[in-house]
Amino acid sequence: RGRMARNAASPANGAAEDAPKSFEAALAELEKIVQSMEGGTLSLEQSLAAHRRGIELAKYCQGRLAQAQAQVRMLEDEALKALPGDDAEG
Repeated sequence: RGRMARNAASPANGAAEDAPKSFEAALAELEKIVQSMEGGTLSLEQSLAAHRRGIELAKYCQGRLAQAQAQVRMLEDEALKALPGDDAEG
């Protein structure tokens, strides 16, 4: 019984191994974690492991969103530079 919870809560620093494949995959896993924690059926160790993983996923998602926002800003800047008469306001 306790073996599964132990493995899930092990302090292995395999962050690269556990990195999500995409933003969508991370978000889906995060939603599953939230559902399982809200269900109230996890042991304390499982809850701690789920919380730890949730934080990792949230940080990953925040990072990906920040990258996407930066890309959008760059694209918008390029598009605005390409507009004729953009430099003469009034």
